[in-house]
Amino acid sequence: MKAQTKAHSYRFRGGVVRVSAWHGRPDVASISLRGAEHSLPRAIERLLDRLRSAGYREVVTNAVSPGTSVSLVDLGFVVRGRLHLLQHDLESTPAPSGRTRRALRAERDAIVAVDSAAFDDFWRFDELALREATRATPHAHTRVAIEGDEVLGYGLFGHSGNTGYVQRLAVTPGRQGSGLGRALLGDGLRWLRNRGSDRALVNTQEHNDRALALYLDAGFNRLPVGLCVLGRKL
Repeated sequence: MKAQTKAHSYRFRGGVVRVSAWHGRPDVASISLRGAEHSLPRAIERLLDRLRSAGYREVVTNAVSPGTSVSLVDLGFVVRGRLHLLQHDLESTPAPSGRTRRALRAERDAIVAVDSAAFDDFWRFDELALREATRATPHAHTRVAIEGDEVLGYGLFGHSGNTGYVQRLAVTPGRQGSGLGRALLGDGLRWLRNRGSDRALVNTQEHNDRALALYLDAGFNRLPVGLCVLGRKL
């Protein structure tokens, strides 16, 4: 069985589920849930049947809210990871750093390599996951930090309505702590504000103390309710 190289959409009343191979594995489905929670249990039960028929043996969700988590736990899912959820009011953003620029299409492989080096196996993005994250909002913007010809870090930012999202921020391990993450974040927040966002949201793993400190120092406030990633066998 080969891993799917494209994501597929399954629509249900009030929402949609995007399905792709998780980390390129043909037996594990990655699902991204978007839509009404009240119809979610019936939709997920039908989706699980489809995934079994397609040959998947396991499923992992995107980061979901507590309400969605409860519905999924009732369907046999278990928590695989917890995340802090933070918000920035975007009333002020840093001056341009001069250390980042908009990413080029030709740099996608280098960006995926940075992501793979910066995150452990469970959290890292492959090319398909990066493409799905870029498509998760109506408008997306990717910035890179470059030294010579080498991509040392990147940030992915999305905009929908009046809300902005820091969807991904990664710096190659050898350059973490050098200010590149702060530069990418600040330049990305300024782009969000210029696009009309009046707040920005970001999530980060519960035990990623370095990332949490960066966001708090940049003016984010931790919200009282976090997010969860869940999974189950099929």
